Amino acid sequence: MGNNVTVEEKSLNAIIAKSIKKNWERQSLSDIGGANYAYKGVAEHIAKLHILFDAAGVGVGDKVALCGKNSAHWAITFLACLTKGVVAVPILHEFKAETIHHLVNHSEAKLLFTDAAIWENLDEKLMPDVEAVIYISEFGMPFSRSAELTETRNTLNEVFGRKYPYEFTAADVKYYEDSPEDLALINYTSGSTGMSKGVMLPYRSIWSNIKYCLEHLDFLESGDGIVNMLPLAHLYGMVIEMLHPFCKGCHCYFLTRVPSPKIILGAFAQVKPKLVITVPLILEKIIRNKIFPLLDKPLMKMLLHVPYLDNRLLAKVKSGLEEAFGGNLREVIIGGAALNPEVESFLQRINFPYTVGYGMTECGPLITYAPPSETQPHSVGRVVDRMLCRVDSPDPANVPGNLWVKGDNVMQGYYKNEKATKEVMPNDDGWMNTGDMCILKDDGSIYISGRSKTMILGPSGQNIYPEEIEAKLNNLPYVSESLVIDKGGKLEALIFPDFDAAHQEGLDREGLEKVMQQNLDTLNKDIPSYSRVSTYKLFDTEFEKTPKRSIKRFLYQP
Repeated sequence: MGNNVTVEEKSLNAIIAKSIKKNWERQSLSDIGGANYAYKGVAEHIAKLHILFDAAGVGVGDKVALCGKNSAHWAITFLACLTKGVVAVPILHEFKAETIHHLVNHSEAKLLFTDAAIWENLDEKLMPDVEAVIYISEFGMPFSRSAELTETRNTLNEVFGRKYPYEFTAADVKYYEDSPEDLALINYTSGSTGMSKGVMLPYRSIWSNIKYCLEHLDFLESGDGIVNMLPLAHLYGMVIEMLHPFCKGCHCYFLTRVPSPKIILGAFAQVKPKLVITVPLILEKIIRNKIFPLLDKPLMKMLLHVPYLDNRLLAKVKSGLEEAFGGNLREVIIGGAALNPEVESFLQRINFPYTVGYGMTECGPLITYAPPSETQPHSVGRVVDRMLCRVDSPDPANVPGNLWVKGDNVMQGYYKNEKATKEVMPNDDGWMNTGDMCILKDDGSIYISGRSKTMILGPSGQNIYPEEIEAKLNNLPYVSESLVIDKGGKLEALIFPDFDAAHQEGLDREGLEKVMQQNLDTLNKDIPSYSRVSTYKLFDTEFEKTPKRSIKRFLYQP
């Protein structure tokens, strides 16, 4: 579906403009408990930002950096970049000041939009090419090297009034006519296996991702609400969770605080979303906190073995979980990392409407998807429209091999990094090596085995995928999260325990260590001899994560 599209139709800005005009009076972007904008208000703010861009001499192809927490204003600023032909450079607000300075300079950004709290730790002298710093919230300007921009900012409403003397209407929404290969944004990855690289995504990549969502998530309608809890500076949150619903005419609600289960569940109750887009960690926390303790009670365990009651009970559990998501749920899309097998098995058992997708920043982000009705355990779906894939393996259906992809979603390369680009796109034929190992079944279903970079070679040449061992280990008592590493030819498990649960059970450190040794013994009985774990090490704090909540593995390699 949707593969036969002419070049003229491949305009992202045409889709954005159409949605704004069609949904002019509808609510569009809101901070929960804060700012609230209708589509016409978003269009007006975009027009004001375009005036500021002009005053700063920022035009098509120039770079503008955004570094701030999720908010309606962040989304508006990003939309203003896209619709002006300006290259947006989203930077994660969790980055340290020196990293932000480096990425602003490396990207050659002319403007920096940021939050006041972040700006306090930055230094304009270390960003000599930046014309001005503008607050994302309400567009205040704490620093400027441009007299014209300063004057325009101070009289912005007056300048806007002169440009649109009667009123600003839908007829005034006229945006940059993007071509498929025009550069839309540079997104610096914060990967789990290495340091940041600037992914260059053209308009065709973002257009293709949004086109796919509009066609395949067709139950979503104008006016529907969606809870935005993923980082906007990451492609999954930016494109699938924000831009796609915006282009559908939906109402996006941004969580402006850290998305704890309590805050998320409160937002679901308020918004009652049909579609929830999340990462495994958030879903797993909700299920482990809300559902599993209930099912662990002796009476429930007994009832789950009574055939007729079993089905009724599971239906009630499913209904309760759907109610926790607001009671209006049609689909949960899980991406960003692998779903815990125990949680996935439970979701399958209650016939919960979930699906696991797969993608990466370099594909803006979608590579695979399948609707819940076609979801298969441990699969990440089939390759999406306008994309091709192949697996380097003598027997792709049974022997894991490197996954290669090609198509509209794929990046142009890494910004100012030809060496890194050549490593993943060596032949100038459009094919890109994802770095992931997978199996490709005859029906097109893809099963990810692990990262080729994290694969460990066993004592007799066997391929060991630490993610598969970690998935089993994470299901054992008092294990919150784990990493399996190669230490001198033997496998070691790095474990962050569930200290709260251990404390509730009266376990001290010595008792916890005994349980962990028992866990290792249990684990090793369940895996091949060549992948057995020899030792473990307890960590007192969580492992450092990427924005999509994957552990930064490279930090823990010996």
